[in-house]
Amino acid sequence: MKGLNPFSRISASPTRPSAGKATDASFDVAALVNGPFGEAGTEAGGAASALDEKLRQAYFWIVNHAVISPHYDVEYNQAAPHPILFGDSQTPLYLPTDQSYSSFILLPLLTFAARRKCLFIGGPGRGKTASALLMGLLAGYSPKAVRRAMQHGHPQMTVADLLGNPMPMDLMQAEQESDIRVSWRSWLDMRVKIVDEYNRIPTRTQSALLTVMGDNYAEMFNQIHECPPAAWYLTANDDQGGGTYPVIEALKDRIDVVVQALPFNPRFLDELLIRIEEGVDPADCLPQALQFSEAEMVQMERDIRAVVLPSALRQRLEFFASQFEFSEYSGQQFEYKSKDTSRLAGVPRHQLAMLENGRDRLADMGCQTRNGLSVRGLMSLIVYAKAMAYFRGNAEVELNDLTQMLPFVLHSRLFADADAPFFQQPENAALLSDKIGWLRHLFQLSCREFERQGRHRKDEVGELKAKLDDGLEGVSLKECRKRLEEIERTLQRLAAGNKLSGVVHDDAMTLKYLHQRYSNYQRWLISQR
Repeated sequence: MKGLNPFSRISASPTRPSAGKATDASFDVAALVNGPFGEAGTEAGGAASALDEKLRQAYFWIVNHAVISPHYDVEYNQAAPHPILFGDSQTPLYLPTDQSYSSFILLPLLTFAARRKCLFIGGPGRGKTASALLMGLLAGYSPKAVRRAMQHGHPQMTVADLLGNPMPMDLMQAEQESDIRVSWRSWLDMRVKIVDEYNRIPTRTQSALLTVMGDNYAEMFNQIHECPPAAWYLTANDDQGGGTYPVIEALKDRIDVVVQALPFNPRFLDELLIRIEEGVDPADCLPQALQFSEAEMVQMERDIRAVVLPSALRQRLEFFASQFEFSEYSGQQFEYKSKDTSRLAGVPRHQLAMLENGRDRLADMGCQTRNGLSVRGLMSLIVYAKAMAYFRGNAEVELNDLTQMLPFVLHSRLFADADAPFFQQPENAALLSDKIGWLRHLFQLSCREFERQGRHRKDEVGELKAKLDDGLEGVSLKECRKRLEEIERTLQRLAAGNKLSGVVHDDAMTLKYLHQRYSNYQRWLISQR
């Protein structure tokens, strides 16, 4: 041990068994119980591994050596776990039967791999900034470079503080703005970008940050600086408007995933004691073998996008997303029956709720939320589900990948209606503050309803849409008319057999779209005679 950095060790054991790979049946259990120093074994710089294995090695190095996070809240199971009940509330604690993970470390790593945008929330001193710093180290930057490039939000932060400064001589001599050269800040070119306490940044400066985050370029004095794709990490002490300035909605919407820093468990105080007595900061000891080159980051993102989302899972996600935007009395025209219509008009939700006397507001999942899902939110969810499957060494997304990622992606996108009857039930009251638990419960409710309706066996609307997706080339006039009649019959059955709900509304709108496409095609066929 003497003369060797105890934090530089990486286990020789594979982290996870995976089809088609020669691996052990378990990850390095010894490393989990031997504390931050591990045991004598493989030095950093061992045999090169596949990128997904390298990503898992990075996870276990961080969870074992760098960040004390014994909260395994992303649970996987090979067999149904038996709950152990605690307290007057009989809260179940589950012991996962498959490899499970800490969201506080896992989600930032998936953000790193997919080059997305992650927000850490939690009280001061809970490791938010330290975790973001580690992501910069994984990209190959030195601790000093990452710390210097980190943007610290404060009330006097200007656009120049964030992006760069014009050259003084040019300001004096330039005849037009395009003649002014800008000394751009070096952090703009980094592959990992960190903004600490972003809710303390003035609104005008937030707008400049939005451009960099959303469009990968910075602009000053009509000068454009292109920024490379990057993984973004932002921190805030809360996500409810706290901070010096309110965060503009467009900036919030660019964030893909929200991770909550959970409280420190005092049972792990011995880990802190070791660091104090040894004078070691794990962030300064990341093994070089765990650093990713720019080419590896590009390849990881490409591999994640290539992971398959099976059509059966896509159907479940479609069903879930259909539950929330619909609002029957928000609009007269069919297309405008959405919560966004009434929100834009400033009509109070409770006023419309009084009109919905035929709707079971306790059972209807759409009544639990104040809004629906955006396109960006759904795209982020798909990316993180794919990233989770990739991290686990799988070529396809599984249902539990979607179940586990959904709460973190929708944390700041889907908002609970505190006045909904669902939350007035004593057994559901805690879900108002436990957003992760509520969103996971919501998806599970949706999956149960999906199966109750038999949509996993037969989906008439999906089958009709699939026919159109195959293309219209070669479809005869007779076949076109047949499909139009089938669409009209399906619409009649929908109208006669169901109350109007979000799912029925979206199915009806899809059928109207199909009808319009076939009608236009039919007119074209007739014109060619």
